[in-house]
Amino acid sequence: MFELTSVNFDNHIPHWHTQLEAIGYNVLSIVQEGKVRYDINGEEAIGEKNDVLFIPMSTRRSGGNWMGTTHQKYTILFTYDPSLKTGIPFLDQRKFAKFRMKEARHIFSRCDKLLEEMRGGKSYRSIICLGIFQELLGMLARESEKPGELTPSKLKYAETIKKHLLAHYREPVEIGHLATLVGRSPNYVTTLFKEVCGHSPIRYMHQLRILEACSLLLSSTMTVADISQYLGYYDTSYFCRIFKQLAGMSPTEYAKRGNLADMPKFF
Repeated sequence: MFELTSVNFDNHIPHWHTQLEAIGYNVLSIVQEGKVRYDINGEEAIGEKNDVLFIPMSTRRSGGNWMGTTHQKYTILFTYDPSLKTGIPFLDQRKFAKFRMKEARHIFSRCDKLLEEMRGGKSYRSIICLGIFQELLGMLARESEKPGELTPSKLKYAETIKKHLLAHYREPVEIGHLATLVGRSPNYVTTLFKEVCGHSPIRYMHQLRILEACSLLLSSTMTVADISQYLGYYDTSYFCRIFKQLAGMSPTEYAKRGNLADMPKFF
């Protein structure tokens, strides 16, 4: 059903642009960093971090860097028989679509794999690439149906909370205090943060602490008890439970491995 034309990764290209033309293929633009500007049938469309833009065949499209800045994005060009139903809503509507991903890390991982296979010369490359692409389309369709629009105010509130937690993650965190920072209710703050970041403010605090713990276990002479207290866990056994839950092993096991590559990938 699908035929891949090309897969590219634009990595902060200083003067990136595409000319205005009616394209003879479909485009998926998946933005990893920065902003990209498109002209879509005479209307401006801005793609930002974690945005997905679908530009259907025959669209008059041009593109370029936004306000002189650079960006990172995956661009997948492909064709399919427009007379057939794909089961992917944004494809079957056959019009420009834009949505924001909430589970972007897994999407980017599949894009990396697709890019690697497309550029390789291994056997069964075309079959494997098609399988990865169809999986990617399914993941993107699921992302496009997730409820809740990330408005500028929601993103601003979440960023305010994240900055506060980054500066104070070793201190006790109270949802009421976070709510005061943005002038909203505690329930709203918890729901908002989960919507934007995928988890609660308390879990985000634990993630920051465990990343710091991993670094200290490998680069300091502090004991597990010392690290626990330094990071605000005054019950060492509780610290060890949180560490194992998030890192997949105990602090002692992590220290024995002695490899920064094993540090959890939370963000």
